[in-house]
Amino acid sequence: MAYRCFDVDITDKVAHVRMTRPDELNTMVPEFWRELPEIVTGISDDASARVVVISSTGRHFSAGMDLSVFGAGLLAQDAEPGRRHAALRTNVKVLQSSLTALDKARVPVIAAVQGGVIGGAVDLVTACDMRYATADAFFCVQEINIGMTADVGTLQRLGTIVSEGVARELAFTGRRMPAQRAYEVGLVQEVYADQDSLLAGVLDTAREIAGKSPLAIWGTKVAMNYARDHSVDDALDQIAGWQAGMFQPGDMTEAFTAKAEKREPVFPELLPEPKGL
Repeated sequence: MAYRCFDVDITDKVAHVRMTRPDELNTMVPEFWRELPEIVTGISDDASARVVVISSTGRHFSAGMDLSVFGAGLLAQDAEPGRRHAALRTNVKVLQSSLTALDKARVPVIAAVQGGVIGGAVDLVTACDMRYATADAFFCVQEINIGMTADVGTLQRLGTIVSEGVARELAFTGRRMPAQRAYEVGLVQEVYADQDSLLAGVLDTAREIAGKSPLAIWGTKVAMNYARDHSVDDALDQIAGWQAGMFQPGDMTEAFTAKAEKREPVFPELLPEPKGL
């Protein structure tokens, strides 16, 4: 399928999703918000890949939200206020759900970023499971610099990745955080010299993850997301319930057998998600 904002390649059970509008700094136009969840959710539901890598093209990863997302109708001053405000709230919820799709995917989603990660792009990468960057990358919660409160996930997720003080400093000041500082505070897992080495390293990591049991990886993502949002006692109860239903000794047996036979393990794919009747 052809997309305006992305191209998709699936190789070695890794889906590489690239932003493809470098001349427009990969701004997040209306099609972006429809295409990204469609791509990631489709991969997750169809079990067509075991890991998703999101990267970009050009000088910047993404300059963030394009104003066309809001549309003339939502910003029209002559509309009845209650209806205008309700439409704006609905629009924000749709944008939020587009990025929450990354969090809810059954497979890990990894961001590989270069240059600017600005505004809405920070919302995007904080919804990913892991982040890697080039040395020239920087992160900026741009919304505060234009007189608004970020509303698509940065303020809700950033503080679960870095310390609360660091998250608040970024959100309150709108400063640019360079890649090395992002690494020091845990926002990114590794910094690479350039985009070629970034993509090579990230795709290696993605292939390593893709070699694990997809059922165990899915369970790990579900458990870690649940633990992030709940108490330790609740999270322990959740994983006990998950294991009672989802743990299958066949994958463990294959892992041990493959190790003894000095070969790579072969695990069954996840079943596609059931479609509506």
